[in-house]
Amino acid sequence: MEIILLENILNLGNIGDKVKVKNGYGRNFLLRTGKALRFNKENLEFVNKKKAELNKKNIEIKNHYEKIAKSINNKNVTFNKESKENGEMYGSIKPKEISNLLNENFKTDVKPSQIILKNELNKIGSYKIDIRLHPDVSASVLVKIDKIKSA
Repeated sequence: MEIILLENILNLGNIGDKVKVKNGYGRNFLLRTGKALRFNKENLEFVNKKKAELNKKNIEIKNHYEKIAKSINNKNVTFNKESKENGEMYGSIKPKEISNLLNENFKTDVKPSQIILKNELNKIGSYKIDIRLHPDVSASVLVKIDKIKSA
């Protein structure tokens, strides 16, 4: 399926690019979320006319996320969880929990889908987490998991 991008999308292309994607990805994600239009002559003309406006909107969004990145970059967040004697937890920490803690502590709007976990957070320790806020803006946060002290 050939589409025209309305947003910069990581590993795919920039605003106004004509790209070829699999039908399901194009139909179910890109078209449905308004990130792209089907490729045809009318849509190509439409995107070329609106390109300046789309770039301006993209820059505003990027600036918004750069402010958030500055406020959370290289910060620490701590979770206190129950764990076994060997340091393994009974569950793992999910992106939603990290997102909720960041939003609560730093007054941001980080979404769970923006948090990139390279491996599961299921042991006591410290983990460096990457957060991809925008295709051009990312931040990293140190997540520390401590054992709950028993009385």
